[in-house]
Amino acid sequence: MDTNDSLRVASLWHSMHAISQQLSPTAGTKFFVVCEPRTQHMEALLKVVYELYTDYVLKNPFYEMEMPIRFELFDINLTQAVQKDRVALLGR
Repeated sequence: MDTNDSLRVASLWHSMHAISQQLSPTAGTKFFVVCEPRTQHMEALLKVVYELYTDYVLKNPFYEMEMPIRFELFDINLTQAVQKDRVALLGR
């Protein structure tokens, strides 16, 4: 990505973070999915993401709350869950 694209992405994530803080003012990690309106199975996907988070991140004794998530097993399983959901949605 060039500098402009990086700034756009950072602006998007900052805005999403600000909106999520207003929707749920409790402290903690929040997950959200950016998708088309009326996309099916997003609630189920978020449940899977949260299960992966609890299994691979929260149960890790080296993880400190509110720190960046940097665990390879979480990344691998998250990628597989998203790809599986994409295949189910798009039929590919």
